[in-house]
Amino acid sequence: MQNSASLNPSPDDPQGMLHLCGVFLEYLRVRNYSPRTVYNRGRQLAAFRRFCERLGLTQARQVTRAVVLAYQSYLFHYRKGGGTTGEWADVADGGTAGEPLTVAAQKHMLIAVSAWFSYLTREGLVAYNPASDLELPRKDHHLPRSILGHQEIEAIMNAPDITTPLGVRDRAILEVLYSTGVRRMELCNLTLGDLELERGVVHVEQGKGKKDRVVPIGGRAGAWLGKYLAEVRPLLCPSINEAAVFLNNSGWRYTDGRMGSHVHKLVARSGVRRPRGCGGCHLFRHAFATELLRNGCDLRHIQIMLGHASLESTQLYTHVAIHELQAAHRRCHPAKLPGTDEASPASPNTPPASSPDAPATS
Repeated sequence: MQNSASLNPSPDDPQGMLHLCGVFLEYLRVRNYSPRTVYNRGRQLAAFRRFCERLGLTQARQVTRAVVLAYQSYLFHYRKGGGTTGEWADVADGGTAGEPLTVAAQKHMLIAVSAWFSYLTREGLVAYNPASDLELPRKDHHLPRSILGHQEIEAIMNAPDITTPLGVRDRAILEVLYSTGVRRMELCNLTLGDLELERGVVHVEQGKGKKDRVVPIGGRAGAWLGKYLAEVRPLLCPSINEAAVFLNNSGWRYTDGRMGSHVHKLVARSGVRRPRGCGGCHLFRHAFATELLRNGCDLRHIQIMLGHASLESTQLYTHVAIHELQAAHRRCHPAKLPGTDEASPASPNTPPASSPDAPATS
C-alpha cells in the first residue's frame, strides 16, 4: 500500500477527489442542506478519500466498484481506538482492540460515498458510478434500552440544588426536556424568540430535517423556565447578542455534546441507574413519548410533537408502553391465581398452599 503522504493530492486537480469533494459540498450548500449535514458529509468523504489515498488513488475516476466494496469491508472490520493513531487509522494498524462502528455509522459513511458519486456521474465528472446498486448493511431495529418511570423522573428532577442559580438552570433544562420531548440539538438552539410561555408553547425552528414545529410546554416546566429566565440567565449572559435560552457556566450557548454530557451527569447525580450507553437527553424524549401514549394520547399527535417525518418512527413507543398488553394478558391468559380479579395480579409472590396450582413442597 502506497504511503498517502507521498501522494500530495493537489486541490487544484479538477479530477482530484479533494477538489471534487469541495464541489459536492458547495452543491449541498446551494441546495440549502443544513450546515450540520454539509459538515458530516465532508467528514465522511474525507474518511473515504484517506482510504483511497492509502491505495494510491487520488482521482475520483480511479475508483472502481472493487474499491468501494473494499471500503465497505474496511468499515465493517474497523475498530475504534485500540491504540490506533488517527480517527480512521487502518484496521491493520492495531485497531482491533476497540469497539466496531455501529451499523448506522457504517451506513451513513456509505451513503455519503454513494451520494457523492451519484452527483459526479450526473454532472458528467466521472464516466460511471462505482457505488451504484451498492447494497447497504441492514440496520438493526432496537427498542429504547431504558425508559424512565415517573418516580425516576422525579428523582432526577430533584437532583439539582435549586438554592443556587446554576441549580435553577439545571432544573429548567430537565423540565423542558421532559415536557416538550425536544432533541438535544433543538434544546441548544432554542432562542428567547422561540418561547411563548404565556401561550404555553415553544417554537422549534429548523429542527431535524430543517423543519419547524410548535410544541406545547406544561405549566410546571413553564414556571421553572420563567424563573430561570428572570433570575438566573441575566447573571450568566455576558453579551446582549447571545439569544440562546440556555447558557453554560461561562455564559455561552451550549454545544450539543456539552449539553448531553451535562444532562448525563445530572442523571448520574440523582442515583438513578441506567444501562451503559443510554444517552442523557434522549432518555427524557423516550419518557415524554411513552407517558403520552400510556395516558391515551393519539399516536399522530405524538408524531407531530416529536417531529418525526414518518409515523413508523413513532410507533416504536407502542412496543415499550405495554400496560394495555399486560392488562390483556392478565385478562385472557388461563394461568392466573384462583379467586383473584382477572385484571389485577395478586400481590403475594407465592400462591397459597391450598391452591391446586401451588407447587408441591417437601
